[in-house]
Amino acid sequence: MCGRYASIKAPADLADEFRAVDATDGAATADYNVAPTKQIVTVVERHPRDAEGTPDPDRTERTLRMVRWGLVPSWSKDPKSGARMINARSESAATKPAFRRALNSRRCLIPADGWFEWQRGPEHKQPYYTHYADGRSLAMAGLWEFWKPKDDPDEEYPNGLVTASVLTTEAVGPLAQIHDRMPLVLPSDAWDAWLDPDTGSDAESVASLIAPPSLELIGQLQLRPVSPLVNSVRNNGAQLLEELPPEEVREPVQLDLLAGPNPS
Repeated sequence: MCGRYASIKAPADLADEFRAVDATDGAATADYNVAPTKQIVTVVERHPRDAEGTPDPDRTERTLRMVRWGLVPSWSKDPKSGARMINARSESAATKPAFRRALNSRRCLIPADGWFEWQRGPEHKQPYYTHYADGRSLAMAGLWEFWKPKDDPDEEYPNGLVTASVLTTEAVGPLAQIHDRMPLVLPSDAWDAWLDPDTGSDAESVASLIAPPSLELIGQLQLRPVSPLVNSVRNNGAQLLEELPPEEVREPVQLDLLAGPNPS
């Protein structure tokens, strides 16, 4: 699963990296301990609409937007349900009522500097941090939805609520030593097809995009044990990403089994 991650790059840098326009309106700030129900940065691509709300089928616009982490289906009566839907299993998203519409036409990328996962040991859970060795952003596959109350206007969300989930997949290679699930990380050559709002008309195309990451991609990642301070959402800051000294690692794994260094 993916329950915490770090998102610390400035929106301007993310916009450049993902070839998008920054539409976060200054709401995005560095966060070393992103937790469910927080506002997060996403990359979305939509057909622009004219003054009457009609989409232009010949053009798309890619933007950075803020949404709440925890998908609320459009048919939900209560937006609080999103707290239980921070992740969507890639293997079953196409058949789940909460996710299948979003998988067809509301896919997004969720930029991250890295994600946290906890290895369960006999007595303790040891957090690990996984990131690209060269420092570029991870592109986690995501789904987004728009919710608004069906009857009376909602006092808390009078304009509706936009939410998102992170797609997860089976952990690949050495990452399975930590947990059996991981976020679905997409390589850059898959971004355009994933974000294309029209790709959903071809079920086979979508299925090919949600395959587990390749061993080549996994080989570009680094994994390190970090402080259990990350366990609390109240803790934040660069210290959460620092490697834990070997003598303080509660449930060590054989990190030498990880794939090699980032290829040139």
